[in-house]
Amino acid sequence: MAQWQGDSDEGIDYMFKVVMVGDSGVGKSQLLNRFVRNEFQMKSKATIGVEFLTKTVVMDHKVVKAQIWDTAGQERYQAITTAYYRGATGALLAYDITNRQSFDHVEKWLDELRVHADNIIVMLVGNKSDLSSGRAVPMEEAKDFAKQKGLFFVETSALDSNNVESAFLGLLSQIYATVGKKHIIAEGAELNWDKVNLELEGIKIKVSSQEAECQKAKRRFDCCSVF
Repeated sequence: MAQWQGDSDEGIDYMFKVVMVGDSGVGKSQLLNRFVRNEFQMKSKATIGVEFLTKTVVMDHKVVKAQIWDTAGQERYQAITTAYYRGATGALLAYDITNRQSFDHVEKWLDELRVHADNIIVMLVGNKSDLSSGRAVPMEEAKDFAKQKGLFFVETSALDSNNVESAFLGLLSQIYATVGKKHIIAEGAELNWDKVNLELEGIKIKVSSQEAECQKAKRRFDCCSVF
């Protein structure tokens, strides 16, 4: 069973668990590989059970480690993967814009998330935007659904990497903003939110991952990379 990595967590300011959910074949593993490794595998197998990768970034001088869990979309593995929702602070809920059924199942996955994870922040992702000629889910319909359910939304392409980084960093930034505010209240401090600004569906959030920030953390681990 996969567990949090202990030795490499020294010096981490925040650690977020993110789960990826959605039907099988929507491209969850490809999105994760594109974000963490900048890779796309033309031939890939369906995820069995749960796998995870980690990535570390710097946000407003804080070192943030994300552990991103890729959960199997097949119904027969659902009983296994539900246990892994526990402790998740965010979720990337993916569907295939060319597969109407995968979008129709989004609400079911959303219900599952909210049953098994408390106060979770959700990013709805319409993947395979490179196949827009075969679109089965209008963008406006997905936007309206996301607005109705209180979700963030973006369309992506794991193949050409369009908006993949924006999706993950936008989700991590929203988690950071939520968790950070709680810490600020507790500590009586004030954070400079001008630095937290990445354009994503009308929300401005900026992730600071500058070289100088990474060098400060380099003594403890290889910043801004997978480990």
